[in-house]
Amino acid sequence: HRTMAPFPARMKPEMISVEGKKARVAATLVLLYPYQGSEESALVLTVRQPGLRDHSGQISLPGGSRDSDETAEETALREGWEEVGVPVDDPTILGRLSPIHIPPSGFSVFPVVAAVDYVPPFKIQEEEVAALLQVPLSHLLNPETRQNSARKTGGGVYEAPFFAVDGHEVWGAT
Repeated sequence: HRTMAPFPARMKPEMISVEGKKARVAATLVLLYPYQGSEESALVLTVRQPGLRDHSGQISLPGGSRDSDETAEETALREGWEEVGVPVDDPTILGRLSPIHIPPSGFSVFPVVAAVDYVPPFKIQEEEVAALLQVPLSHLLNPETRQNSARKTGGGVYEAPFFAVDGHEVWGAT
């Protein structure tokens, strides 16, 4: 998280830890699948609708708030179904990535990695998702994909790292 986190000078890395935070709990689905039917893996990202309350217009992994007593895995699979149409019973859960706290929205997010052995016939939920990005992992691993841009906050301007993907800036928790 530290290499891609936009830390202004006053922010400390502990701010993204979920430990001891009173936060809304969410999970995201990092879904791996064959890129365009090849042996290369890809993952799906969503372009969030511009009118949403949280993280509007940003690029994100499919995900959202946990319902009642769901596990992170159950939440991630449900959100994958609701947002991009991946049947909940199809992905094989591979594990979790490190959780991260998102101070601006007050979420603690638990990323779940899962895989399918086919290219899903994605179907977006248009109220939340404006578009899909299918990103080969090799693109994310290419050093030229990682860039920086200026971000403005109440505390000033700072440089934030992002991945350049199809004309979009994939930054922050994603």
